[in-house]
Amino acid sequence: MDATIAYIVTDVETDGPDPGVHSMLSLASVACDGAGRRLGHFTANLEPLPGHQADAGTLAWWRTEPDAWAALQQRPMPAQQGMDRFVAWVRGFGPAAVFVGSPLIFDGAWVDWYLRRFAEIRLLRAPRSAAHLFAGGGLDLGSFVMGRTGLSYAQCTAKDYPEEWFGGHPHTHIALDDAEGYAHLLGRVLRGES
Repeated sequence: MDATIAYIVTDVETDGPDPGVHSMLSLASVACDGAGRRLGHFTANLEPLPGHQADAGTLAWWRTEPDAWAALQQRPMPAQQGMDRFVAWVRGFGPAAVFVGSPLIFDGAWVDWYLRRFAEIRLLRAPRSAAHLFAGGGLDLGSFVMGRTGLSYAQCTAKDYPEEWFGGHPHTHIALDDAEGYAHLLGRVLRGES
């Protein structure tokens, strides 16, 4: 385990499936070290992007999650302000910050799009991109759990993990709650406790 690494376990909530078409409404991250110890957290609710339409199917799903939807409405800030704060927070962990998503393809795509639009940097190192916020290619938490536990990939989703793997953090679809649970899970797996 490398104590110099900061794993930035991130969860986003959105009003649709497509970055650039829909809006990211909440961004939360929990930082932990290579032994899974919590180093801090970041959370921001974001205003919907002007001119972007919410997805009708996603809004219908949000109606089934009224507490999480209400949490998204608390103190939203302009996306520019939220992303500036996020970039400054991540940079505070130095160049060995590793982005962790569950799944990486969803959370990472949203954070990358918002970083490119509002901070002119990429989430991860990419060909011909000069500036990136995170080291390496990111970590898909489900793939990591699968590789360390022998579970099938189909068993590596939030609904399939034992509750104790989340360390008492309920999976509520409130971004910080979910990031806290995923960070606890990452720590267990890093320590070989799965």
